[in-house]
Amino acid sequence: MPASPSPPPHPVNSPLRPSAAQLGLIAANFLMWGGFFAVIPLVTVHFSGPTSSGGLGWPAATVGLVLGLRQLTQQGLTVFGGAWADRVGPRPLILAGCVLRCAGFAWMGFAETPGVLLSAALLAGVGGGLFDAPKSAAITAVTRPEHRTRMFGLTSISGNLGMVTGPLIGAALLGLGFRTAALCAASVYLLAAVVLGATLPRLRPAGSKVSGFGGLRTAALDRHFRRFTLVLIGYFILSTQINVAVTLKAISLAGPGATAPLYGLSAGLAVALQYPLLRLAERTLPTRAALMVAVGLVGLSLGLMALVTTFPALLACVALYSLGTMLVYPTQQTLTARFAPPGLVGSYFGFSAISLGVGGALGSVLGGTLVDAGARLGLGALPWLTLAGIGVLTVLGLRWALRGLEFGDDEGGNQ
Repeated sequence: MPASPSPPPHPVNSPLRPSAAQLGLIAANFLMWGGFFAVIPLVTVHFSGPTSSGGLGWPAATVGLVLGLRQLTQQGLTVFGGAWADRVGPRPLILAGCVLRCAGFAWMGFAETPGVLLSAALLAGVGGGLFDAPKSAAITAVTRPEHRTRMFGLTSISGNLGMVTGPLIGAALLGLGFRTAALCAASVYLLAAVVLGATLPRLRPAGSKVSGFGGLRTAALDRHFRRFTLVLIGYFILSTQINVAVTLKAISLAGPGATAPLYGLSAGLAVALQYPLLRLAERTLPTRAALMVAVGLVGLSLGLMALVTTFPALLACVALYSLGTMLVYPTQQTLTARFAPPGLVGSYFGFSAISLGVGGALGSVLGGTLVDAGARLGLGALPWLTLAGIGVLTVLGLRWALRGLEFGDDEGGNQ
């Protein structure tokens, strides 16, 4: 059914009382992230692990290529998934994506050759591409403008909870065999589909005169939004470093066991502090200023790692890094929703996936390259000062991209 007109805005400090649809989206997001992290970390362990420990002994490069192609498939399809949501509504795409992700993960449990694993991973990637942008469009549709930052924050917190619990559950299930772990993780996506099927209404965006993938063209031709999306590539180069340069430095300081406290601290801080931090930012800063401050914190934390010589000092920098990243997602999503004209919210969220796809890919390559170059040249500070410079350029780019824009509901804090 057509979406009803947006209700009049309430004060920014009005309480958020989640509806059934909002609670369903929060719960489903937890299940999706939990299911993902219950199986994906085990793929490398199972397929590339030594045969003496029950692994298949495949080359790590083979498994890395499979996982990289899955990510590329998902991000590429996300661009179109948002546009499809503008045509048919987000609900059917999210449900279809959950079913395909379930099938892909279940198929992984039966993979015995690289070709089968790749096919299963690509199917899982297609599922993710179908539900990524439509999920953000659904959150936007069921949430008042003045509550969207908080709602995106709550879904981010639920995702972080999934990131914490997923690997623990996956590790426990691995004792029963990788196939069992994969099938259990797959079933979680069916549960998420049931939850959303019961709580999410049949939303259709407000009528739009744009047909086909014209919404993507509109987003691409929106000069301010195009600038905003391209500038954010810089941030996603930085955000990828928790998995690349930061992890490599942690291992060099404290050995392979350093990854557990590293990721535990990052996800734990997000669970504990993200919502109160968002509320503080809402009361003191406009959304666009909060985004620039958050990106600046991420760049600063990476720059400070040039001075780090102990693992506790590294964890202190990771804490600062986490404070920035936990603010970026909800503020970036909120601003994307404000850019979008009625009826094209999905297309705008889809187009915004370009920054994550390009930035994530560049960040993975650049992080490892900078670490290697720094070691080769004897300049240990090289990667960190370069990343800090990217942070400064990104903040300046955001100021340029958002300059002169008027968002009617950007009333938080001092203008």
